[in-house]
Amino acid sequence: MSSTLILNQRLVHGKCCRIIGKTRLLTGLWNVHRPEFAYSTASGEKDLVVIGSGPGGYVAAIKAAQLGMKTACVEKNDSLGGTCLNVGCIPSKALLNNSHIYHQAKHGDLAARGIEFTSLSLNLEKLMAQKRNAVSTLTRGIATLFQKNQVQHFHGRGKITGKNEVSVLKSDGSTEIIKTKNILIATGSEVSPFPGIQIDEETIVSSTGALALSSVPEKMIVIGAGVIGVELGSVWSRLGAEVTLVEFLGNIGGVGIDLDVAKKLQRILAKQGLKFKLNTKVTAAEKSGSQVRVSVESAKGGNSESLDCDVLLVCVGRRPHTENLGLDEIGITKDEKGRIKVNSRFQTNVPSVYAIGDCVPGPMLAHKAEDEGIVCVEGIAGGPVHIDYNCVPSVIYTHPEVGWVGKSEEDLKREGIDYKVGTFSMSANSRSQTNNDIDGFVKILGEKGTDRLLGAHIIGSVAGELINEACLALEYGASCEDIARVCHAHPTVSEAFREANLMAFCGKAINC
Repeated sequence: MSSTLILNQRLVHGKCCRIIGKTRLLTGLWNVHRPEFAYSTASGEKDLVVIGSGPGGYVAAIKAAQLGMKTACVEKNDSLGGTCLNVGCIPSKALLNNSHIYHQAKHGDLAARGIEFTSLSLNLEKLMAQKRNAVSTLTRGIATLFQKNQVQHFHGRGKITGKNEVSVLKSDGSTEIIKTKNILIATGSEVSPFPGIQIDEETIVSSTGALALSSVPEKMIVIGAGVIGVELGSVWSRLGAEVTLVEFLGNIGGVGIDLDVAKKLQRILAKQGLKFKLNTKVTAAEKSGSQVRVSVESAKGGNSESLDCDVLLVCVGRRPHTENLGLDEIGITKDEKGRIKVNSRFQTNVPSVYAIGDCVPGPMLAHKAEDEGIVCVEGIAGGPVHIDYNCVPSVIYTHPEVGWVGKSEEDLKREGIDYKVGTFSMSANSRSQTNNDIDGFVKILGEKGTDRLLGAHIIGSVAGELINEACLALEYGASCEDIARVCHAHPTVSEAFREANLMAFCGKAINC
C-alpha cells in the first residue's frame, strides 16, 4: 500500500527545531483501478447501489462512478440532495444571510456606516423565494453531475431485499429490482420527536417548518439551544420575532462546544435580542387557538412556569433514518440508538452492505458524511480507508459565526492532557475593526511539551471559513509555532488565528 510521509521541518535561528511527521494515506487521490476489485461484467448488474442522495450518498455515487464502477443512486424524494440541501444546511444559510442583512438595516448598523435610507420593509415571500431558488439550483446541479458521471438515478424508496439486491418501490405501486455487487446505505437522519408534543408544521414546527413560515411570529419559543436552535432562533429574531430558547443543558451550542466559546456566544446573542432559559426542561405544550402554551421547569425539578408563543420550534436533535430499509430481514445489526454498526471500512456485518453518514455513529454533519462516502467507495475499490474524526470541524452560522475543531478545554482536562492556551480578541484585529465587526475571539489549545496544536475555537464573522485553516494544521500535525510563522495576508481576519497561535507558542502576541 502506497503512502507518503509528510514532514514539517523549520529552521529557527540557524538550527533545526522539532520535526513533526504524519503518515498520510492517499485517500483523496485514489483514481486508479486496483486489481483486487473486480468490476461487474454481468448485464444490468451494478457495482454499487447507493440508497439516499444526501451529501454522503450523492458524493459517494459520483466518486464510485469516477473510479469506474457501474453506479446507481436511489432517492425517494422528488429532488436530490437529501435533508441538507432541501430542508437543512442550504435553505437555513440562505435565511441566515438575508436576515442578517435585514437586521443590519433595521437596527442602525448600516446607518452607522453612512448608508442611510428613509424607509425599510420586509418582503418575506421574496426572502423565501431566494432561498427556494438557491435550493433548486443546487438540486438540479446534482442531477447534472449524475448525468456527467453516468450515475443512474432511480426515483423511489430503496429497500434491501437481498445481500446483492435493492428493490425500488415507486409511487405508482410498481417495484424495480437492481442487482448489485455492493450496497451503500446513506439514508441520513430525521427530526427527533419530543414526547407528548405533536408537530403540525404550522404552529408547532420542526426545523423543516421553521424554514417555511408564511409570516413572522410575534413570539417564538425554541426547545433546544443547540446548533439548529440558535441558528433558526437567530433568523426569526432578526426578522422581528421575540425569541426565547429553552435548553436543558447549562450552555448553548450543544455538546462538544468549548464552554468559554458558549458563554461568549450567549452574551453576543443576548445583546442581539435572543432570550435564554438554561438548565430548564419543557414538560408540556398545548395549543389554544392560534397560541401555544409551553410549560417549563428547572432541569432538576421544581415549580412549573408557563410561556406563551405564536410558534413553538422543536429542535431537540435528530435520529438515524434506518427504518423500512430491510435491515432486519437480511440481519444487519444496529446499536441501541438505531444506528447501523459498521467496521473501520464502513462495512456492516453483511460484507456486501456498507453505511455512512448520519445513520452510523459519529457527528451528524454533512461534510463528515461526504468524507465517509469518498473513502468508503475508495475502500470498496481496494484503496486505503482513513478518517481522523478529530479533524472534522463544527460550525454555527449565527453572526458572528462559531467554528471549532479538535479538543475543547473541557476535553483536555477530562483526559489529563497538559495544555496551554493562546487567545486573541477580534477587537485587536485590523480587518475586524475596518469592517466594524469586532465581536469574538480565537482560542488556541496547544500541548505543553510538544507545542502541537490540539484544538482551535473561533467566534468571528468568518469563523466558518477560518476554521478550515485549523483543520489543515491539525491534519498534518502542525505546532502552534508552525502556524505563527506562516505569513498571513494583511489585513485579514485570519491574522487573529496566527496571533492566537503565537500567544500559545511563546505567551506573547504582536498586536495585543
